[in-house]
Amino acid sequence: MKRQIAILGSTGSIGTQALQVIKEHPDLYEVYALTANNQVDLLARQAREFQPEAVVIANEDKYPALKEALSDLPVKVYAGKDALAQIVESQPIDIVLTAMVGYAGLLPTMNAIRAGKAIALANKETMVVAGEIINALAQEYHTPILPVDSEHSAIFQCLEVNNPVSKVILTASGGPFRTYTIDQLRTVTKAQALHHPNWHMGAKITIDSASMMNKGFEVIEAKWLFGVRPEQIEVVVHPQSVIHSMVEFEDGAVKAQLGVPDMRLPIQYAFSYPKRVSLSGERLDFAKYNTLTFEKPDTERFRNLALAYEALHQGGNMPCIVNAANEVVVAAFLEDKISFLGMSEVIEKTMTRVPFIQRPRYEDYVATDAETRRIAAELVINKMY
Repeated sequence: MKRQIAILGSTGSIGTQALQVIKEHPDLYEVYALTANNQVDLLARQAREFQPEAVVIANEDKYPALKEALSDLPVKVYAGKDALAQIVESQPIDIVLTAMVGYAGLLPTMNAIRAGKAIALANKETMVVAGEIINALAQEYHTPILPVDSEHSAIFQCLEVNNPVSKVILTASGGPFRTYTIDQLRTVTKAQALHHPNWHMGAKITIDSASMMNKGFEVIEAKWLFGVRPEQIEVVVHPQSVIHSMVEFEDGAVKAQLGVPDMRLPIQYAFSYPKRVSLSGERLDFAKYNTLTFEKPDTERFRNLALAYEALHQGGNMPCIVNAANEVVVAAFLEDKISFLGMSEVIEKTMTRVPFIQRPRYEDYVATDAETRRIAAELVINKMY
């Protein structure tokens, strides 16, 4: 039978590539639900092409336009954050791809786990904010969490044989500013930051990649996905983005997963696991990549990576604080309200001002997120960074 898939965030980079995978394998996969935040026109086009059972637009103001655009189709149309969180519970769904951006992905992911749906996890913030809760739920409801980030998918593939692990090694491209000095970083623009050398992604994750906060979040996510300690998680800068990540085992052997930079591969593997199926596109040509290089990340120039490690060591609600503050400063940077280096300064100050909770419950994460956003926004407004 075809696997029924719900895509949370179908109009984003991961969502659109997931639809390409489904289109290539109509005998294996079928779209059950599509959701978006604001992009009515694209969501309507996707609904016309893939004929899902339901679509959800999170922004309720956009509901009339979406309803009108799909009035001639037998597609159920819903709106609002509650509808988005509830659609994942629909009985026919087999897999929920969480491709939403940011903290907004947490509640729908929790609901999907409780409903027994396999999670294809592309929303790393879910694990960053509340990894302990997510893991406990997944264990309670016997729900698999299949990583879609290329780095975590690579580690997942390397760990398919259950051998004792010494450490996991996350590769990072280094982004567009890998060779920039601190002085150069002071004046970089959002246009420069949005130009990633290897990957085509949405604006928020592209800025996170440029600041290396994305890699910091991946470090936190790796702890919860693979049950490793912070000191067992290493980051290495690999500008060619051919090795997507590695695992070092207790005997010193290192296993790596390689491939061209194409997010369709980890998306499809999450859909097809434990099987592999064909995928069109470029194959890795070693003659084109005759030099692979590796560097240590510079946490003085890219302070966000160090802040993420600090949050991981502190635990509790500190990763939630870092995530919320980062969402605020990235939005400010994209609106030219803060400098590139100012983002790290605001995050670091916010970490000292929000009350720390050692053993947070879900309600504590909700309160922490709200308070962090308030404080970070005040810091952005009251001082130019």
